[in-house]
Amino acid sequence: MTSSLDLYPISENAPDQAVSASGMQLADLTLDAVVSERIGAGDIRISADVLKLQASIAREAGRDRLALNFERAADLVAIPQDLILETYEMLRPGRISEARLLVERAEMLRRDYGAHSIASLIDEAVAVYERRNLFRRRY
Repeated sequence: MTSSLDLYPISENAPDQAVSASGMQLADLTLDAVVSERIGAGDIRISADVLKLQASIAREAGRDRLALNFERAADLVAIPQDLILETYEMLRPGRISEARLLVERAEMLRRDYGAHSIASLIDEAVAVYERRNLFRRRY
């Protein structure tokens, strides 16, 4: 089996795997295609598969934290932006008064979107916020 490190950079060494969330090949993402409106906003979003491949490359290169961030990013691809922003706002210290709200959000992200890495991050935040007494509404 070939090392995933051999695929880096993906755009040069595995361009067939560098596809957008809509399935568009990297070679088809051109300025001309944008100007002629053959490409929409959804066509330039990165796919979860490419992010997972990047995570695999990072992990094999010994960059575990970077790999984890790519995996979290892959989770986020399927989540609507308004839900991401709402969750981000909830995670800001002083924005919510009950840990239960974040616990429920993590459960929903796992259940509805399969976003296990993001849900685990939220679980970690809940533990830290409880320890530091950050669940008190200030804003």
